[in-house]
Amino acid sequence: MLVGKQLTFRYTPRHPWILRNFHVAIAPGEVVGLMGPSGFGKTTLGKLLAGYLTPTTGSVTINSQALPLRGYAPVQLIFQNPELAVNPRWRIRQILQEGNNPTPNLLEALGIHPTWLNRYPHELSGGELQRIAVARALTPATRYLIADEMTAMLDANTQALIWQAVLHYTHTHQIGLLVISHESALLKRLSDRIIDVASERVDEFGTVSSGK
Repeated sequence: MLVGKQLTFRYTPRHPWILRNFHVAIAPGEVVGLMGPSGFGKTTLGKLLAGYLTPTTGSVTINSQALPLRGYAPVQLIFQNPELAVNPRWRIRQILQEGNNPTPNLLEALGIHPTWLNRYPHELSGGELQRIAVARALTPATRYLIADEMTAMLDANTQALIWQAVLHYTHTHQIGLLVISHESALLKRLSDRIIDVASERVDEFGTVSSGK
C-alpha cells in the first residue's frame, strides 16, 4: 500500500502551508480520485507521493518502506504537459527505453504507431506524445501511477483511448492509481473513491463530497 501519512509541506519558511497533516492511502489495484480547487495542493501531493518533493513533516511509504532513493521509481507521475517530461534530443524509441521496452500489446492499446519510434518529440502532437509518456510509465516495476490532469488538454477520443488502456493495464497488473483532476464527471467515472483535497473528506464509490 502507498501511504502518505500526516503530510505537511511548504516550499520555504516564508511561503504559506500548502498541505497540513494530510493523509492518503492507495491500495494495489485501487483507483482513487483527487479533486479540489487550484492552489489546494493536488499537484504538490502527487509530487510528494512520487518522491519529487520531500515533505516538511510526515512520511511516504510503500508497504511500510520508504521510497527508494535510487533506481527505477515504483511510483510514476504523469503530468499534463508531456513535452516537459521528455528529452527533446532523443528519439521516441530511446525515450521509451528509459523505463522498459513496452510490449507490442501496450503500444497497440495506446494507439502508438511503429513509425513514431524513429521520430523526435517535436514531430508528434501533444496527444501522441502523451501516449508515449504513459507507455514509458507502465512497466513491470511500476506499482503506483499518479495521473495529474493527464488528459486535460486532449480531445475526447484521445482521452478515452488513453484511459481505457491505463485502466486495463493497472487492473491487470494490480497497480494503484491516483487520478488528479478538476473534472468531477471524469473522477466519478474512473474512481473507486474520491478525496476532496479542499475539505479532506472521502466519499466512497465515486460520490463526490460537497466540501466544507
